[in-house]
Amino acid sequence: MPALFRIFTVFIILAGSLSAHGAEHYDLIIRGGMLYDGSGTAPQKADIAIRGDRIAAIGSLAQDTAERMVHAQGKAVAPGFINMLSWAPISLLKDGRGLSDLLQGVTLEIFGEGMSMGPITEQMVTTFEDPALVKWRSLGEYLDHAVAKGISPNIASFVGASTLRVHVIGREDRAPTAEELEKMQKLVREAMEEGALGIGSSLIYAPAFFADTDELIALAKVAADYGGSYISHMRSEGNGIEKAVDELITIARKAQLPAEIYHLKFAGKDNWHKFDAIIEKIEAARAEGLKITADMYTYTAGSTGLNATMPPWALDGGYKALFKRLADPAERAKIRTAMLSPSDDWENFYLASGPDKIMVAGFKNPDLRHYVGKSIAEISALRATDPTDTIMDLILEDKSRVETVYFLMSEENIRRKIKLPWVSFGSDAEALSASGDDLKAQPHPRTYGNFARLLGKYVREEKVISLAEAIRRLTSLPASNLNLKSRGKLAQGYFADIVIFDPETIADKARFANPHQLSIGMEHVFVNGTQVIRQGQHTGAMPGRVVRGPGWKP
Repeated sequence: MPALFRIFTVFIILAGSLSAHGAEHYDLIIRGGMLYDGSGTAPQKADIAIRGDRIAAIGSLAQDTAERMVHAQGKAVAPGFINMLSWAPISLLKDGRGLSDLLQGVTLEIFGEGMSMGPITEQMVTTFEDPALVKWRSLGEYLDHAVAKGISPNIASFVGASTLRVHVIGREDRAPTAEELEKMQKLVREAMEEGALGIGSSLIYAPAFFADTDELIALAKVAADYGGSYISHMRSEGNGIEKAVDELITIARKAQLPAEIYHLKFAGKDNWHKFDAIIEKIEAARAEGLKITADMYTYTAGSTGLNATMPPWALDGGYKALFKRLADPAERAKIRTAMLSPSDDWENFYLASGPDKIMVAGFKNPDLRHYVGKSIAEISALRATDPTDTIMDLILEDKSRVETVYFLMSEENIRRKIKLPWVSFGSDAEALSASGDDLKAQPHPRTYGNFARLLGKYVREEKVISLAEAIRRLTSLPASNLNLKSRGKLAQGYFADIVIFDPETIADKARFANPHQLSIGMEHVFVNGTQVIRQGQHTGAMPGRVVRGPGWKP
């Protein structure tokens, strides 16, 4: 055989060998980053390749090529973060980018704390702030509508127990009839088959407050049949927290499904000491074999409506009934008495915070917006009215619940919760853009900083937990709790929801006095293999999809 021919033959064999052993071509390769795979183990320097919407390969890919390269030297590469409690279903319809969350690495928004976007009736549509936006009736129709309109993050949802109650019973304080309960269960089946994750409740608020434990168990059993879970803003996070946790554990046990506590907290200074007893109660249930978990936000203040200072019975019949009561001197006197009376029967945010620790955050009435950012004590002084009258007057004048921030929790308990291995994270907020109409309100800074605050303040600065553990709790832990497939980890075959950030600079910038500040340090974000953030800027891409629960029937 001529020498030249032999050399040519060897070259062909070597070329074939290279091709056979990994000289692959991909859509994208992320090179040289420190990969945190979501498992909580130490990171490894490696490349990661994307083909289509999936992770195609992980390792040393120096011989491989791609249409695009992203260099991640010195940066952390991780699975996209899961926001366990998002209030973005409407804000994403207005602006599909979801920048406040996307620039913290959130690639999956979870909805459904008590109220969900479906199933809704024609009458329920009229209660939306902008009924013209509502082009759906079932939960599945909403999810499909949002994706068709165009969104950057993925979305998923629980079906709200309050939504089911309003759909079938209305807002009255009464138990369902046997026929009504059966109808609610039928709606749960339909939602689960449309892809709902399970049942979500918010039991401090009317009309959810009117549901008893047996009603919740009956709904949760249907979700359990489809592999779903129960997640709850419990009946109390303060004076009655022991009974509230017992109720959640009872529902998990009797309905035989996992249960999660929304934004685990110990509200009110008199309840801060209950941390150890409550955690022991949850750990005992977990040792029994029940899958009890929780999520949290990384701030000492909560946020809800100003009506949370009032007894739930004031909302029997809905907001129109509340406004009527507030205009009636006799009913108003009863509400004031309840606001000023300690009770374990309902969550009294007035006594838990005090007027100097209650900050108003948003009004519908433009004539009231000059009060945004002020405390009830400050507004009372300006109006020369008693704080309880100030609260009732503001709700009546605004004809809304009035968005409010309550300073309720201790910093020590925040750190202790972060250390719990079964706790994930949720913003309990919309996803905003820090522009336009967003600027008319004074939202809680968790809207812009919840996840970056974890990674900057509590991981890098205070070293409460490691970066690897924080990423596990932002990714694979919630994915596992939600029974999601092929999400929450950097692994071959998983969906390419990937974030690249600088661990040395990632930080929250939003503050209570100046909340509309986007977080920094998140450089690149990919959703289903498509880049939505490049060098900290939105690309215009809207690749978000519906992530369906385990009971979904196409």
